[in-house]
Amino acid sequence: MIKIPYITALTTYFSYGLLFAFGQFRDFFRNLFDWWNRDNNLQGYAPICLGLEDFYIRRLYSRIQDCFGRPISSPPDAWFDVLERVSKDNNKTLKRTTKVNRCLNLGSYNYLGFAAADEYCTPRVIQSLKKYFASTCSSRADAGTTALHSELEEAVARFIGKPAALVTGMGYVTNSAILPVLIGKGGLIISDSLNHNSIVNGARGSGATIRVFQHNTPSHLESVLRENIAHGQPRTHRPWKKIMVVVEGIYSMEGEICKLPEIVSICKKYKAYVYLDEAHSIGAIGKTGRGVCELLGVDTADVDIMMGTFTKSFGSCGGYIAGSEELIQYLKYTCPAHLYATSISPPAAQQIISAIKVIIGEDGSSRGAQKLAQIRDNSNYFRSELLKMGFEVLGDDDSPIMPIMLYNPGKIPAFSRECLKRNVAVVMVGFPASPLLLSRTRICISAAHTHEDMVKALEVISTVGDMVGVKYFPAEPNKPQLEGNRVKVE
Repeated sequence: MIKIPYITALTTYFSYGLLFAFGQFRDFFRNLFDWWNRDNNLQGYAPICLGLEDFYIRRLYSRIQDCFGRPISSPPDAWFDVLERVSKDNNKTLKRTTKVNRCLNLGSYNYLGFAAADEYCTPRVIQSLKKYFASTCSSRADAGTTALHSELEEAVARFIGKPAALVTGMGYVTNSAILPVLIGKGGLIISDSLNHNSIVNGARGSGATIRVFQHNTPSHLESVLRENIAHGQPRTHRPWKKIMVVVEGIYSMEGEICKLPEIVSICKKYKAYVYLDEAHSIGAIGKTGRGVCELLGVDTADVDIMMGTFTKSFGSCGGYIAGSEELIQYLKYTCPAHLYATSISPPAAQQIISAIKVIIGEDGSSRGAQKLAQIRDNSNYFRSELLKMGFEVLGDDDSPIMPIMLYNPGKIPAFSRECLKRNVAVVMVGFPASPLLLSRTRICISAAHTHEDMVKALEVISTVGDMVGVKYFPAEPNKPQLEGNRVKVE
């Protein structure tokens, strides 16, 4: 877990306190004027937004909303076009202009570089668009299954290393719709404390009892398992009908890789099912891109349910569940995302199929292996350079996600705007997407980034980091370089 320096925590609390006090002061006079005018047509209605949520949006978020949701007008490649927005009412509303800035993209999940035109994928996607058009206009259970959908499920199952797979049209829904089908009342879900919101909503919708273990801490997971097995169900103390442990391959806000071998071993010991979300790890890590199981040497047969999305490494949309044939057959009869939601777009399905073929080399080239080597080298180089500069960077080696801690809310807009001025686009993360004190900027590295791209990005981030004051550790001194028989000191 992150240990915040005392002074940093103190100044961050003070900043939020100052914003809260001024916001309440302004709201007092706003309510006074509203009472005086009394021309509100909504007298007697309950507010649609909750008080604190409404206050946060108006008095805190709106001040820096230009740092979020920036529209782009090109494919999310290594470089993309960002549309400029202006505000004439102190950032309450933003108006899009026609001015375009060409920026280095450090925010998209384009891990393998498939999000732009590809020599193998793009022609096949265009061909599928002409043949099947953009949508099936039906659910998979009715008239929404084409030959591409069947081919996709077979390709995913073969790539993951499971007997069968089921694909859905949206990655978020894969978790939120599948979990309530797999477990219900009388069951126990033990979830990592930093699991994605889609897992949280799916667990809540299942009706099962939910327990949380400390982030990526197998010893605490075992403690929670042992305690809950001993006590049984609430009130009745009967044995649990089913126990499911839910973890992620790479945690999207931390960049940390799951300690899967230890977790699998514990789940085997206590007869609990393992549900693995590989949204950010599949295709991005492992020697052949097969995710955290391949990277850590875990047999996929030991992971009961394997979930992932196609929105990151494959440059498409949708998600999948891979498991036993019995499990997938059961889901096809019960999962709402399969029965009621529109099936994944045929061109999107073709993009995934083509990307998988490139990754495993079935396109007749070695580009897939080169992309995997590039994303690994880029990620480790970028992370090591950030650490040398003195930034506090979360995550593990090989992970393409690199959160840089900012902490103070005032540093969110400062860091984002200064980077954008220098044509580097970064993603900012603040409350409620992260805890109140743990604001950060999240860097996502791609195989499409060249060495020159990363050098430019590091120069800009270092400059802005000095301006904003987010280098919380001393930088490493430059090492002397040998040139012939002479020593060159930079």
